[in-house]
Amino acid sequence: MSSTPTNPAATRGRGNGVPRVIVATTALLTFISFWRAAAIVLNDLASSAYYAGGEAEGYIGKTAPWFILAIMLFSYAVRAVYVESCSMFVRGGVYRAVKQSLGGGLAKFSVSALMFDYILTGPISGVAAGQYLGGLLSELSQHAHLSGPFSESTVAGIATIFAIVITVYFWWENTKGIPESSEKALHIMKLVTVMVVLLIGWCIYTALLRHSQLPPFPYPRNLRFSPNALGWLAHTALPQIGVVAIFIALGHSVLAMSGEESLAQVYREIESPKLQNLKKAGLVIFVYSLVFTSMVSFFAVMIIPDDIRQHYLENLIGGLAMNLQGPLIARLIFHGFVVVVGTLILAGAVNTAIVGSNGVLNRVSEDGVLSEWFRQPHPRFGTSYRIINIVVGLQLITILISRGDVTFLANLYAFGVIWSFAMNGLAVLVLRYTRPGQREFQVPLNFYIRGVQIPVGLGLITLTLFAIAITNLFTKPIATIAGGAFSVILYIVFTISERRTRNRVGGHVEMDQFNLELEGELSPEAVGARPGNILVPVSNHFNLYHLGNVLDRIKPGRRDVVLLHVRLLRRSGSGENELDADQLFGSVEQHLFSQALSMAEKRGKSIRLAVVAANDLWDGILRAAAALQSSTIVIGRSARENTEEQARQIGEAWEKLPDPKPQFNLEIHLPNGDKIYKVLGPHAPNLTANEVNLLHRLWLRFSESLAREELHHHDVVHFALEDVQKEIEEGHEDEVVNRLRNHLGANQNKRKPKV
Repeated sequence: MSSTPTNPAATRGRGNGVPRVIVATTALLTFISFWRAAAIVLNDLASSAYYAGGEAEGYIGKTAPWFILAIMLFSYAVRAVYVESCSMFVRGGVYRAVKQSLGGGLAKFSVSALMFDYILTGPISGVAAGQYLGGLLSELSQHAHLSGPFSESTVAGIATIFAIVITVYFWWENTKGIPESSEKALHIMKLVTVMVVLLIGWCIYTALLRHSQLPPFPYPRNLRFSPNALGWLAHTALPQIGVVAIFIALGHSVLAMSGEESLAQVYREIESPKLQNLKKAGLVIFVYSLVFTSMVSFFAVMIIPDDIRQHYLENLIGGLAMNLQGPLIARLIFHGFVVVVGTLILAGAVNTAIVGSNGVLNRVSEDGVLSEWFRQPHPRFGTSYRIINIVVGLQLITILISRGDVTFLANLYAFGVIWSFAMNGLAVLVLRYTRPGQREFQVPLNFYIRGVQIPVGLGLITLTLFAIAITNLFTKPIATIAGGAFSVILYIVFTISERRTRNRVGGHVEMDQFNLELEGELSPEAVGARPGNILVPVSNHFNLYHLGNVLDRIKPGRRDVVLLHVRLLRRSGSGENELDADQLFGSVEQHLFSQALSMAEKRGKSIRLAVVAANDLWDGILRAAAALQSSTIVIGRSARENTEEQARQIGEAWEKLPDPKPQFNLEIHLPNGDKIYKVLGPHAPNLTANEVNLLHRLWLRFSESLAREELHHHDVVHFALEDVQKEIEEGHEDEVVNRLRNHLGANQNKRKPKV
């Protein structure tokens, strides 16, 4: 926990004033729309259209587009598995699902494989973007007669430099926080959409004009494996078996299905309603990636001549642009546009890799596998910058090792992709039996035999994923060795770190980390809340039902919710001495706010967090509400007093506020869901029907006696109140109080049930 004093600490005031305030801020609750969530994931998934088709064809020949299409269709089924997982765990993903179902050991292995995926996502995307840029510069240089085509080493050098630059850029963007990164991802996808529409339209025109033929159908006899496609199976008879050949081809096409884990990590940031918006994001991602990735592969085989296409396997869309029907100048301009857009989306995939890695390692750190040091928030931006720094450092090393070779990176990348998918599928399948019951969402095709659920759909998906993963172990030896070594090393690091963390703290309780800013006074600007906000005081993490009620009813963007904890000070400690941050924000506040954050994340709502110090609970709450310009205060029922006593105490505290006293709506929530509404401050009373009838009868009677006077109902009330006030001023207060007491007693007797 870090504390950053931004203002000189206020000294202790006299009386019951609020001496100083700690505002606890976090970057975890800036929620994003499903469009932005889809854009973040699509920067990874759609970016694979730029290299997946070419890489697959390099291994399995001209039938590759059919397998890319099969993988994209299968991705929708895999996405359903992730949706079910997210519906159970807000802070979900492979690690959480595997740990809940298969235990900590396999969870650490699965997240190790996943981190291998993420560490490579950035480099392969950045290097691929650089390859496109280098290819364009080579084309322009050749057509301008400045030089011949660039050598492969020159293009690789350009790709390496570009990948490093773009990785450093998105390192800074993620250090600042996901809102800025998601905004740029959305802009990138808008531009990509324009390019995709133009590309597909032009490709259809070209294919119709040339009467282009579809690629060979994906029969085993049409597969043409390259020498590097079979790995350790090269000298066996297994590739001759049709089913094995199909799975080998699918394994070399699985690159087109990256990005699913990023969807699980971004789920925490999706706004309310979370699950519905997750489904919308998943549908957008599926349709977009299906159309873009698969059609690019088909059109490349149909339009680019075979001998020319072999030179564009790492620059497939660029080659497609240069072989469309039309004038050379138009094709060059469109090629430039394709490269600019491709550079942006591939660069966006670098951002997605950082976002996903950060999310995964945060989950691991929250669970005590990594120490809290990794999650220490940035002093200014509140992000887990240390995790981001480590991830980006590993990515930069990977880029330098690859030397701009996309094929080398693609081989390694496939290892983490497929094994993370397979482990997540197995985890969700096991959870169907270890944690049975209703879920907000389930993968379809479920049947029951004698009351036992048979998840056919989920089982087939998991079986297919493991079949592809095991096949890849034998056909991609370099990836198997590198991925296995990386996973084992990271597993060892996780295990050692977990043991040290647990030995040091004597057990683990999942809690968030917070930035602490010391403020001399509380204000809407200090906590980032607008006037008219709802103030929710909390004191016990076991009784947060009133916060849940508020979060359930508010609409995002309409009103802000400020969560307030009052740290009560002993009278002996209320002198002039300043309090340290740890005296005002300790483990109690950290646990309390962590629970509140979890509730808010589950609902996709934002909350602001504040701690104030006071000698009196109600005085501290009311002064905070006045300082924040809150309109409503929502509290839970006290375990010590009844609701009327609570209302009386807070009413007395309101009377002690300095003038001008603001008016507040007070809501007292009960555990059974009932609510009691009060108004703090001068307000029109809520009159019963009997009281209204009595007032009306008096008005009628006085109206007859004062026929020539203009008499209103409020005149009768005013007259009666002034008469009571006069009696009190004349020294008859005791008599008035006795009459009032008798009146209240009579009312209570009327309300008692007759026996």
